[in-house]
Amino acid sequence: MAWVAVVLVSSAAGGAAAELNLYTTREPGLVQPLIDAFQASTGTKVNTIFLKDGLAERVASEGINSPADMLMTVDVGRLVELVDKGLTQPVRSPALDGAVPPQLRDPEGHWFALSLRARVLYAAKGLGLTRFAYEELASPKWKGKVCIRSAQHPYNTALIASFIAHHGADETKTWLEGLKANLARKAAGGDREVARDIMGGICDIGIANSYYVGLMASGKGGPEQQAWAKAIKVVLPTFENGGTQVNVSGAAIAKNAPNRAQAIAFLEYLVSKDAQKTYAEANFEYPVRADVAPDPIIAAFGELKVDPTPLTKIARFRMEASRLAEQVGFDN
Repeated sequence: MAWVAVVLVSSAAGGAAAELNLYTTREPGLVQPLIDAFQASTGTKVNTIFLKDGLAERVASEGINSPADMLMTVDVGRLVELVDKGLTQPVRSPALDGAVPPQLRDPEGHWFALSLRARVLYAAKGLGLTRFAYEELASPKWKGKVCIRSAQHPYNTALIASFIAHHGADETKTWLEGLKANLARKAAGGDREVARDIMGGICDIGIANSYYVGLMASGKGGPEQQAWAKAIKVVLPTFENGGTQVNVSGAAIAKNAPNRAQAIAFLEYLVSKDAQKTYAEANFEYPVRADVAPDPIIAAFGELKVDPTPLTKIARFRMEASRLAEQVGFDN
């Protein structure tokens, strides 16, 4: 278990200002602007522990004396893990329920999505693609033309789990076999390398996350990555009779939160219009609120129609997704 920074200050005795303790695996550069705005508007001090990994293990080891009030992380699987380990408590809030669609939160209120990243298609511009279904990735027409990162990476495990939710394990295994047969190279690297290899003519299409396009196209990744972004067109794929697969960043209130009221107030702030706008601008993620627009680079992809399958259901298939990928030797 490792963490990159620790800032945890105890309240002074008698008349101390309100405060809360945040444990988060999110990048400090993204979270800090939101913390600063919340502190400025409410006077509540946010004491933050930035963790690289081991969030659930850290909180579990601290037990009932844990100072953690809010737990913030990326990937629905990690959010569900917190719930399964009994480290969260339910929250009922009209502000949260009104801002976060039902499929993007725990049905009992144990966690709430704060931002979205869609699993999209990167395609060579010359193909002229405007629509695509995830099921088509296994079509023989794409033999030797697909690039993708490891199937065991959480981004792809979530996509495979979504496929299981739509089609069942047997059909998913067949789909994985077809997709593997279509690979232009070994499943490896990262999402940005999919764009690089399309530009290099190694493949024609690939699956990757939406926000990487923003990071590349904006210049945040340097001029080389800007060129990669210019070489691709992004298509928002969907499942047949479904929508686009998304993963989330999200947060939960810790089971033994000593500052529960302040933590709920911060969670409500994070789904406010102002905070959602910050998410969109800082990291090119989709807001969870329908009334907040994504960054223009992301908005140019077209309207995102989020798959309606509840994320809690998808998360239950993640282990099976990993097992199926191993069975077909996807990464070999």
